[in-house]
This record gives sequence, structure tokens and C-alpha cells, in this order.
Amino acid sequence: MNVYLDYAATTPVDKRVLSAMHPFFNDVYGNPSSTHRFGRKSSDAVEHARVKAAELLNAKPSEIVFTGSGTESDNTALISTAFMRGKNSGHIITSAIEHHAVLHTCEYLKKTGCRVSYVPVDGNGLVGPDDIEKAICKDTFLISIMHANNEIGTVQPIDEICAVARKNGILFHTDAVQTAGHLPIDVQKTGIDFLSLSAHKFYGPKGTGALYVRQGSPFEPFIHGGAQENSRRASTLNVAGIVGLGKAAEIAAQEMDEENIRILGYRERIIDTLFAEIDGIRLNGHRRQRLANNINISIEGVEGESMLLSLDTQGIAVSSGSACSAGSGEPSHVLKALGLSPEQMSGSLRISLGRFSTTDEIEHTIEMLKQTITKLRSFSSF
Repeated sequence: MNVYLDYAATTPVDKRVLSAMHPFFNDVYGNPSSTHRFGRKSSDAVEHARVKAAELLNAKPSEIVFTGSGTESDNTALISTAFMRGKNSGHIITSAIEHHAVLHTCEYLKKTGCRVSYVPVDGNGLVGPDDIEKAICKDTFLISIMHANNEIGTVQPIDEICAVARKNGILFHTDAVQTAGHLPIDVQKTGIDFLSLSAHKFYGPKGTGALYVRQGSPFEPFIHGGAQENSRRASTLNVAGIVGLGKAAEIAAQEMDEENIRILGYRERIIDTLFAEIDGIRLNGHRRQRLANNINISIEGVEGESMLLSLDTQGIAVSSGSACSAGSGEPSHVLKALGLSPEQMSGSLRISLGRFSTTDEIEHTIEMLKQTITKLRSFSSF
């Protein structure tokens, strides 16, 4: 049995999404920037997708900028707001467990003269709104805190953090790549200024993302060369990909609640069984305030990479961390920020469930996990 349990890394394209995209690879091929009928058909499809993406966030369609990825969206939000201030000025607040798309961009901005504060997290991976407030300086212009962490699944108190930002007149950005399409998001109620999302994390195509930009927020284009996206992101639009993002957003809005209930049941089944039947297991991240599909565990006496490879030979795909840092050889900066020991970090495993997970797959995975842990521990001093 082949079992895919790495949905946090990427999701398969839903067949309904693929069906919606298909005509735009061949039949409807006009450039949406063209004024003739071929272009207008493509443009109409793009604008329909923009409406669906906006509805997912309770935003205005005009506030949606289509990009090439969640990473591009993160880069655009941070670099745009920094460059609007000019060089050698300003302070950014972020957290120690952000995705590298944010952390590496902050490192880049430090070279231009920006200062960056990295707020710590507690043992569950939660950012404290009070810690954000304490880090604010007179020239703080942006706070960037992810909605939920891609490794441990902890969901941050975004409403409270955003309230701190608004009280102090500071722009707020959130990387919602792991939550858009999976958790309800209301940018009007929360007051978010910038929000990043990526289609391939909620059953859309790779290579397509979006950035929500609140109307009136300062914005400087990141990519130059054309007037596309109302002069906010130059480049001929990826019409098929954008159509796919829109369809994926539409499906997510309709099915999110029911899907989360089913996936949460699978998550609890795995956690409860493993903790009841295997000693020396630690759950990383908040026990309840986490994504419904995320399980991140550290297993004493076993290396995560060994578990991953062993399970892979049995047809089960999981992860030992973030897909974006896989193969780097470096310990997880997220688990390190939680205060885990080197042994706990090396023994970590991430299991992420999804729309197409089945009961049979879950039961098979539980059994294979138990067998694999027992086998690998027999080779160690555990």
C-alpha cells in the first residue's frame, strides 16, 4: 500500500481543480493583457479566480495580487514595505520559527540597513503578544508572524498579535501558506495588512500564489517590467495556474469544516495510539492549538531520518521536517526554538494528513510506525 502523509510539503491537485484548469492549457490560450476576444476570455477567468481567492479571505478582489508562490508573496510583502521607507531605516519584528522565506528575506533586508528582532516562542511554539509589544521600537514599521507553523502545526494568536500592531500603528503581515484553505481567515475582522498564500498547499497547482494587500497599504512592486496586476506584479499571468488557485479556493471554502473534522479524527487516532502503546514519545507543538492535519513527534532512541527512509521502503511518505530545508543537514530551527535537545531534534518525524487520506491508510501507518520504531530501537541502546 502506498500512503502519502506529507500534505504539509505539498498537496496533490484535486481532480476538480485540474478539470477547471485544463481548457487554459490549449483551448483558451490568449494573453489576458490583450484586448481582443482571446485575451478577454483569459482575463475573465483570471478575474473570476480573483473573486474566489478574495472570498476565501473575506477580502476585496482588488486586494488580491497573484504571484508565483508563497515565497514570492512573503518576499514581496517584506521588501515592499521596507523599500517604501527608503534605505538604512526601520525595524522589523518577526519570530524565531518563521519559514525561511521570511527569515532569509529579513537577513537580506538587514544588509540594506533594516534592524530585525526575532521574538522567541514558548515550549509549545506559541508567540506571545506581550513579547511582540515589548519588542516594538519607535521606528518599527512591520510585524511578520506566520499564522501556523509548517513543521509543528502550532496556530498563532494572530488576532491578538494583529491588535498589538494596529494599536501601535504598525503594518502586519502573516504567512498563511499552511492555513489558507484549511482554517477560516477573515482579513477584515482581524485587520491583517498583508497575507501570503500558495495554491499547492490546498490542492491547487504548484507555481501559483497570492498576496493579499489591504487597500491603502503602502506597496512597492517586487517584480518590474509590465502593468499586470494593476502594476503591482509584472509578468504575463499564469492563467491556468490562477484558475486552479481560484477553483481550489472555492472548494476549500465549501468543504473546509467537514474536511477538518474528518482529518482531526485521524490525527487524534494516530496520536492517542502511539502514546498509549509506545514509550519515549514527545509531541512537538501545542496539543490543541494546532493544525488539524499536523503531527510532529520526537521518538527517543530513533533517528527521524532512519524512520523516514524505513517507512519510505514500505510505501509510506512522511517528513523529518520542512520540505524547504530537507537535505540541508542542519537541525530544525523550529525545534531548536522550542528548546529541544539535539537527540530530540534528530528523532523528530512530521506526519501531515490531507483530503485524500483514508481510514485504511491511517491504520496501516500506525502499524508500520510501531513496527519501525521497535525495529530501529533494537539496533540502538534504547
